[in-house]
Amino acid sequence: MYTRRQFLSVSAAAAVAAACQSETPPVPPAAPATTHLDRVGLGLFTIPRLLNEDFAGTLAMLAGIGYKELEFFGPYTYSVPEAHAYWNPIGEQLGIPKTGYFGHTPQEVRTLLDQHGLTSPSMHIDLPSLRQSLGPMLEAANVIGQRYAGISNIPDPDRPNLDAYKRMADEFNTIGARMQEAGVKLLYHNHGYGFAEMEGQIPMNVLLDRVDPDLVALEMDIFWTVAAGVDPVAYLEAYPAHYRLMHLKDMKEQVRFAGDGGSAPQWIELFPYIADAGSGVLDFPRILSAAKKAGVQHFYLEYDITATPKETLENSYRYLSTVELAA
Repeated sequence: MYTRRQFLSVSAAAAVAAACQSETPPVPPAAPATTHLDRVGLGLFTIPRLLNEDFAGTLAMLAGIGYKELEFFGPYTYSVPEAHAYWNPIGEQLGIPKTGYFGHTPQEVRTLLDQHGLTSPSMHIDLPSLRQSLGPMLEAANVIGQRYAGISNIPDPDRPNLDAYKRMADEFNTIGARMQEAGVKLLYHNHGYGFAEMEGQIPMNVLLDRVDPDLVALEMDIFWTVAAGVDPVAYLEAYPAHYRLMHLKDMKEQVRFAGDGGSAPQWIELFPYIADAGSGVLDFPRILSAAKKAGVQHFYLEYDITATPKETLENSYRYLSTVELAA
């Protein structure tokens, strides 16, 4: 038999239990929202030898894997002689006799792209050809459907000091305004130079602060950025209005340029450190999440002349199409 004290204690406990049962159970915190890349592209410098051997068949293979967008690289038939003279020894060293449209006309390229459900939003061309052969380039870009065109590097003579970087930014704005009239936007793709202090400032920052993002888009190559000792996310967060395209190279191990990262021999020297996307040390979820937040629109796998094209293309697509990004 309960004493009065025991009865009150048991009654109170029962009341608390009943109250707890009648309340709505606490809702667990929602998992962070995630998203994926909706289109995975390919920089064609990844597989130039395949394109030389069988251009149409290679496009069919890329579409079959799942790639949606392609970025072409020059020189082209309309590129100036200076561009061909610069490229020819490099192409000979790398075993690439043809570049550009790989022996096809812009209209033939467009027809093949359409047949395979592919598009080419962008292309690379050299600075001398932009200066001297802009009309033919814009005509070809419009036939293929490219809305970005520009340079992968600034030649050495055009960047000896900060004043030169400022002049280059002004020239980018001028060329970009002319291109805008034809519906194409100038792009600039970084390598390793420009990130080290010069005359008390960072040249890349000087360039970015001076170019008009309405006229000039930046294409970040994450491998070359990291090889220069720079965090890609820091630039995406500092200049979100500028970056609209991205080259996705993974890195087998952390590596830096021996010099300033401003010449082809220095780039080629690091080719052995490039890895299939998702198999290296770069934090793709973090970088891609920041890129999406900044407004990057086109993401291209690039593995400079991979020795294992089928494996690289399939492994990298599988990773890039499924990697989870913070929404």
